[in-house]
Amino acid sequence: MDHDHFIGQVQARAQLASRGEAEGLTRATLETLGERIPEQVASHLADQLPTEIGESLRRTITLEGEGSGERFGLDEFVRRVSERGHLPEPNAVYGSRVVLEVTGEATEGVLSKVRDSLPEELRPIVDAGSTGDLRS
Repeated sequence: MDHDHFIGQVQARAQLASRGEAEGLTRATLETLGERIPEQVASHLADQLPTEIGESLRRTITLEGEGSGERFGLDEFVRRVSERGHLPEPNAVYGSRVVLEVTGEATEGVLSKVRDSLPEELRPIVDAGSTGDLRS
């Protein structure tokens, strides 16, 4: 999946008014995900995405593979996406689900490794997609 198609899918599924909003949501979600997952997982996922999109994950890679992997739960994940994306928290939750759904489609199975690196509390945001129930 190329960059334009990825962003177009995020825009359509999240029902955003512009591509710029879709870019911002994608960046906010993937930067936050990159802070939460181990660097090697973030790097592998970034390698599977269009370069411009993968860079959002790479921004959090620090300390030559020793950084990242912060410990925080769903509430903090949503708060960070909301703050970065300048969105109300309910929009950040849904938007993150959309971005991760499109990411899963673009990476053909790599997102399952990302999911496995997350605690149980965060897995529903990966599993729910744009149509599922977050309370799974």
